[in-house]
Amino acid sequence: ILQSKEHKMRFAIIENEFGEVGVDENILAVKKEVQEEVIEVMNGCVCCTVRGDLVETLERMYKKISQFDAVLIETTGLADPAPVIQTFFVDDQIPSMYVLDGVLTVVDAKHIIARLDEEKPEGVENEAVEQVAFADRVLLNKTDLVPEEAELLEIERRIKELNSEAQIIRCQHSKVPPVQLLNLSAFNIDRILAKEPEFISGADTAEHQHDTRTSSVACKWEGELNVNRLNMWIGELIQEKSSDLYRYKGVLAVKGMEPKFVFQGVGMLFNGHFSDIHSWAPSEKRECRFVFIGKNLDRDALLKGLEVCKAEESLRFQVGDSIEARTAGGFTKGKIIRLWDEGNPYRIELADGKGTNVWGPIDDKAFVRSA
Repeated sequence: ILQSKEHKMRFAIIENEFGEVGVDENILAVKKEVQEEVIEVMNGCVCCTVRGDLVETLERMYKKISQFDAVLIETTGLADPAPVIQTFFVDDQIPSMYVLDGVLTVVDAKHIIARLDEEKPEGVENEAVEQVAFADRVLLNKTDLVPEEAELLEIERRIKELNSEAQIIRCQHSKVPPVQLLNLSAFNIDRILAKEPEFISGADTAEHQHDTRTSSVACKWEGELNVNRLNMWIGELIQEKSSDLYRYKGVLAVKGMEPKFVFQGVGMLFNGHFSDIHSWAPSEKRECRFVFIGKNLDRDALLKGLEVCKAEESLRFQVGDSIEARTAGGFTKGKIIRLWDEGNPYRIELADGKGTNVWGPIDDKAFVRSA
């Protein structure tokens, strides 16, 4: 929606992070090109601990209503949409300021069945079920990871069991024409009341309980990392803990690179890339932000693993030094010709008579050693 120019609308954005460190505001928009006002509600789930902040933010935004056409609220993947929806009907001021246009739920086609079937402790709601049930539009995302049509049809059947009236839109990378997401006039409170007669009258007494096994681990530090160390560590992590990792993401400063490195993952599916549109400005503080959300997370182990990914402060070799570099055929003699080249500590010219160049991805004798 934010990248499209078709709708010609201006947005205010409320972006909610479950962890105490915000990530998405670093990549939501290029400030020089996009006029949206980004307002972030941090640290907690917007449906419970920070719901008061939601009301205050909406009231504050209304004073600037001439500057935007609509408000987009992005909740965390752990949010029960009911309390957020109730805000637009039971609060003293909000109903006269805003009209709820629609509820959009993005569904991960690869993992949704497991999330719907996940057993929760007694009294704890399954947020995935609630998010599908309250949706006006369901974006069935990552369909490229489910190539079998029969499996996609079964996923759609399960969604329809929970919400027969929601339109299901298949997509990849969440790319959907804005016309299918905006100005829907789709939210129907009568549909909700038909299923839950006390949805509005019981709003102030309703309780939302998260699974206590679910937590977030977040950190932010000033400085840069070695992206090769990160990739190796993430690879080991998802092999061991993928079933407990619901969501993980980060925006990172990589040594030797100006573009910001953006990564995100769900379970064993990890994607990291250098952004085409977001780079570190000369005056901007280079830093790394991470958030991991999951079940039974070992905070100390995660923080220790991230610490190991930091870029080497000083390198063992300098330009012109003779070394041996690990290649497919074993260690080969060469010399260092550049430091911190495209995110790698060393660029090396091999003494193979061909002038072949390779990278030393990590300053460690397992990859680069003295000649």
